[in-house]
Amino acid sequence: MTGGAPDWVRDAVFYQVFPDRFAASSRVPKPGPLEPWDAPPSIHGYKGGDLLGLAERLDELVDLGITAIYLNPIFTAASNHRYNAYDYLEVDPLLGGEAALRELLDAAHGRGIRVILDGVFNHVGRGWWPFHHVLEAGAASPYRDWFFLDEGVLEGREPVTAYGDEAPRGYRAWWGSPGLPKLRVDHPEVRAHLMAVAEHWIRFGIDGWRLDVPQDIEDPTFWPEFRRRVRALNPDAYLLGEIWEEAPDWVAGDRFDAVMNYPLGIAILGFAGAGAIDHAVIARQSNYRRELRPLDGPGFAAALERLGHTYPPDVAAVQFNLLGSHDTPRAVTVMGGDAARLRLASVLQMALPGAPSIYYGDELAMAGTADPGCRGAYPPAGAEVGHEAAATRACVRAMVHARHRHAALRQGDVEVIASGARWVLLSRRAGAARALVAVNAGDSPAGIGLFPETVAGLRRLEVPSVGSGSVSADGVSMTLEPWSAVVLVAD
Repeated sequence: MTGGAPDWVRDAVFYQVFPDRFAASSRVPKPGPLEPWDAPPSIHGYKGGDLLGLAERLDELVDLGITAIYLNPIFTAASNHRYNAYDYLEVDPLLGGEAALRELLDAAHGRGIRVILDGVFNHVGRGWWPFHHVLEAGAASPYRDWFFLDEGVLEGREPVTAYGDEAPRGYRAWWGSPGLPKLRVDHPEVRAHLMAVAEHWIRFGIDGWRLDVPQDIEDPTFWPEFRRRVRALNPDAYLLGEIWEEAPDWVAGDRFDAVMNYPLGIAILGFAGAGAIDHAVIARQSNYRRELRPLDGPGFAAALERLGHTYPPDVAAVQFNLLGSHDTPRAVTVMGGDAARLRLASVLQMALPGAPSIYYGDELAMAGTADPGCRGAYPPAGAEVGHEAAATRACVRAMVHARHRHAALRQGDVEVIASGARWVLLSRRAGAARALVAVNAGDSPAGIGLFPETVAGLRRLEVPSVGSGSVSADGVSMTLEPWSAVVLVAD
């Protein structure tokens, strides 16, 4: 354990999978017609991806260097995203059911890959059986206190109405969405049920939980109890909170091991994407609209320094570092569709402290605007991909494997040695191991002055499709071509 977090996370590279869109297996029968796999994604459409499809393609993730998978929700629900659970104890039959999850876990664990599930415990779907009971029985339902019902409902004067209106009638819902009734997690029976759900799937063999909208649960005792209960069953379970801001209080040892490190991803996109950021695209995502700004080299260095002071090193080492997710536009689309910029962003992502996470398809420079555009279908097995997709995968694969081979890229401290208008030079150390990472995210060559001892004993790693650069023979300067990166290491 490191600072209360599982040791394995320090060395992990995650891959996030939206199950309906990654891969479909012929072994999972589908009950009816589906949205064509190659059609643009829609809000409500199902493409038929399932857990066996993912299991059958695990070797591709092994080749990429993936050691952990984060699965978007898999429990029975009436949506392709499944953030509106109907039953926390049933894996959706459209995904293959519990047997498919069992096969996926066994296959993943057999390849050294951990799997964490998405837990949505602030709210449920309106089809969840206790809420359906309230819809039918109203104030007479024994489950009435499981939800935030209006006084008129409790007094029997008004019905609960979850359909036909744009807003919920008679109950409190998450963000006012009638399909997402909010749970009273301070109610003893609700709390007991949710804790039992968390424990059930840990016993089943999952390796942790990503917890949705944890800040919206008002009861301050819920998450500490959740942590104690989960860790009592599996001390190596990773607990990840979906918090978009810098949140040191949430990772102080009593709730989560990590949060989704959107601030770092936003800084990387701001630096690599400066001059190409598509503001029409980011306008549809509230956090990006507020926070994502073009950054020059010193601005990016300042962002790294600020984040470095936010979390202690043992906590920073297990933060969930992402360039995008199912809730954001695709990284390449944010940066104007420029895959060269995405490759530079990926080099930085893999070279900084924390556990990097690749959103499925980002290694192929998949494009997409905000939901539903960012949730497109992954290319079928054996499908040919274009030049930029292949080049991006080669770059990402090289950096992932370099991270696994060289301790300084995954466990070392980080220091910004120097920065310029469109370039940055980073140093990492882990004991005697050292790494130097230089990135020029500009359209002009960059010359960087060095001290000879800075590069003494370092050797260059081959990272495909990220331009070129060189260090002078006397070690006093480095030249970077436009849109290029150089990675030097010594073990």
